[in-house]
Amino acid sequence: MRVEVVDASALAALYFGEAEADTVANRLGDANLAAPALIRFEMSNIALKKIGRSPAVATQVLDRLSDFLSSPLEICEIDHGAALALALATRLTAYDASYLWLAKHRQCGLVTLDRQLAEAAAAVLPA
Repeated sequence: MRVEVVDASALAALYFGEAEADTVANRLGDANLAAPALIRFEMSNIALKKIGRSPAVATQVLDRLSDFLSSPLEICEIDHGAALALALATRLTAYDASYLWLAKHRQCGLVTLDRQLAEAAAAVLPA
């Protein structure tokens, strides 16, 4: 089965019902999903920000975060030295470079809504 690395921007769209959810779902199709362990922290932080902006949606946001946390996403270890080198080469954050490193290492696609990460992926990953 096809594997796709997915970042927090894409998963947030799916799980929190953002405008780009359909676009992300179409790009992912029926792929198995993989991400570095930091995805859980990033998704939790997104939930925190959403609740901070609108406390009335706290229950809904927490339910969707729980759905994400129980999803069959494959959590992968990262070679942090190699990810740092990739961050330096692409001018990405170390966080974003970890997704790119994983996609490169697994020789698969990277699904993101982050423009800078998508541009780096287009330059680094095979077409």
